[in-house]
Amino acid sequence: MNKGNVKALLPIGIFLVLYLGLGITFEYILKIPMGFYNIPIVVSFLAALLVACIQNPSLKFDDKLEIMAKGVGEKNIMTMILIFLTAGIFVGVVGRSSAESVAYFLLSIIPPRFAVLVLFVVSCFVSLAMGTSVGTITLITPIAVAVASGSGFDTALCIGSVMSGAMFGDNLSFISDTTIAACNGQGCQMKDKFRENFGIALPAALVTLAIIFFKTLGADMGDTMVHEYNLIQIIPYILVLMGGIIGINVFIVLLIGIASGSVIMLATGATEATALLSNMGSGASSMFETTMVAILVSAICALIHEYGGFAALLHGIKRIFKGRKAGQLGIGLLVGAMDIATANNTVAIVMANPIAKEMAEEYEVSPRKTASLLDTFSCIFQGIIPYGAQMLVAISAAAELGAELSAFDIIPNLFYPYMLLISSLVFIFVVPAKGSQKNKQA
Repeated sequence: MNKGNVKALLPIGIFLVLYLGLGITFEYILKIPMGFYNIPIVVSFLAALLVACIQNPSLKFDDKLEIMAKGVGEKNIMTMILIFLTAGIFVGVVGRSSAESVAYFLLSIIPPRFAVLVLFVVSCFVSLAMGTSVGTITLITPIAVAVASGSGFDTALCIGSVMSGAMFGDNLSFISDTTIAACNGQGCQMKDKFRENFGIALPAALVTLAIIFFKTLGADMGDTMVHEYNLIQIIPYILVLMGGIIGINVFIVLLIGIASGSVIMLATGATEATALLSNMGSGASSMFETTMVAILVSAICALIHEYGGFAALLHGIKRIFKGRKAGQLGIGLLVGAMDIATANNTVAIVMANPIAKEMAEEYEVSPRKTASLLDTFSCIFQGIIPYGAQMLVAISAAAELGAELSAFDIIPNLFYPYMLLISSLVFIFVVPAKGSQKNKQA
């Protein structure tokens, strides 16, 4: 058995020390607001890449450049980058008014005592359609604070329900960067990963709904919330969602969403033509950092693989996790550890992808199942860590409206990530496997 070269994993260690170490220092020691996100992740990865280039001096630098170029130019990486940019343009076109329309429409027709349930359901739909948990939390948290203020429900419960719903869509959406990264990294179709994932996520969401229902049962609230909304603006989201579910090519789905969103935004007067072009540019720009991370991680991983680092990591994992079921848990814990270290579930998936692919081959786990595990476990950890972007954005948005909360007020109310973890473990260890990689195409 090839034991690999443990020293080849040093670049990952350098990245974790720089990013995680400085992030903790800024956020919790120096008390800098959003301190974890003041650390430039691209610079941290560049430092790691420099270390990888310095390693193995017996290999010429030109040869290392060629290895990196092959890693970056791999088909799945290029596809991932193009989808990132197209998805960013779509989100830039449809804007925030569509998401707010969904929320205010439901709140206007449903009794106030079910307002927290509505917040969870709306967040599920918006994140599933938009493909971004942070964007969903940014849009819906102000509504959650208003609901808490007007109804008497606990603010932490309302915000926790929003965050829970946001992670549901982040895990499942066809245009979520986590889905894009996981599917392209493992070489499976998004519709196949969605079907694999949906059976795990739906029970967790239904149990979450039940928990929220019983937690708010018996509440006698005031009048129904009334706010202006425009249902026509949610059509692009529905088209993208339906197109993805029935299996239309993701690029075609996104182009349909961009075209329909552009027509509707212009026709309803929500956006001017010049502003629409600017929004497209802003949407694409919002994906630039994620794109650069994908490029840098691909280059680093290509060198680590060449040096024998992944072989060493796989050897260590195989000593701990025995058998197919334990191997699946190992894949989940691998991406979970990456997420704890980076506080970014997309980056965690991109980093874990090449290692997970080798683990999947070793443990005979199908590509669709591996992609599902990567996405699910990264969202579980990202949804509850107190220094994640989702938590920090929720706290910041609430504070702007006068609601002072800490992460530890919200964490007990994050029912969906906890239920998703339980559901994932049940599907790994209890539900019979449908087939292995050898006899099942994905």
